[in-house]
Amino acid sequence: MGRGGRMSMPTVGFLGAGQIGEPMVERLLAAGHRVRLYARRAETRERLSAAKLVAEPVEVAASDVVVSCLYDDAQMLEVLPEVVAAMESRTVLVSHTTGRPDTLDRLAAYGPGGRAAIVDAAFSGTADAVRAGRLVVYLGGEPEHLATARQVVGAYAGTVLTTGARGSALRTKLLNNLLFAAVSQLTLGAVEAGKALGIEESALLDALAVGSGGSTAGRYITARGGAEPFVATVTPYLRKDLEACGDVAAQAGVDLSTLLTAARSGPIRLGDPSPSETEHLHEDHD
Repeated sequence: MGRGGRMSMPTVGFLGAGQIGEPMVERLLAAGHRVRLYARRAETRERLSAAKLVAEPVEVAASDVVVSCLYDDAQMLEVLPEVVAAMESRTVLVSHTTGRPDTLDRLAAYGPGGRAAIVDAAFSGTADAVRAGRLVVYLGGEPEHLATARQVVGAYAGTVLTTGARGSALRTKLLNNLLFAAVSQLTLGAVEAGKALGIEESALLDALAVGSGGSTAGRYITARGGAEPFVATVTPYLRKDLEACGDVAAQAGVDLSTLLTAARSGPIRLGDPSPSETEHLHEDHD
């Protein structure tokens, strides 16, 4: 129901119109949603001028649904507390950021009565998938909030999976990215081995794409134009997500050391275990 009291598409406030967020806004507008948008870059505001542009992030709170597509937990905690505090009790925050579930708990405390309606909506896919309406989105939260979120993310998602309570979508996405990192490392290792054996990178990737050793990682490497541009693109995101995954596992007392080692071992330099992981692994082996 819209804010005027009649049945309508939810109005959407949007933060984070970057590489992924901008095509999301385009799809929302094309679907008929009224979008209240905060964007810092003048060129982004010009491209998305069909939205109602606002001068400050807090102004997106005057919507039925607020969609946040920020980079990490730090950005969320910098930008969103004021937004959540300004939301009405029935406004739902849909967070696309891959990060830590406890960040959502901290944000919820800024809402009316310390209980803001927040759905974690971690996704898997690229900007091209958004443009084609084929993004995969995982939703975690209360049933009534999930129903509202579906009305919005359906504008750019082809597959929407409910994973459980708030935080479950983020945990699902972190495990997904953990496996993606491990498979990427193995695939890139095979590319290096192929070169040493006299096999062209493109020839090996083409063969893997139709063979039993193929994977989404292999397809992404090909789509990015080869190993080098792929590594440059994914490194900061995977490093961030593996650190978050390690922290979440450590807090839950879950040993992911084998998977984390596989994800960090290979051509992509994804850093050493965080202090919380190291402490957890030490406790596990005492």
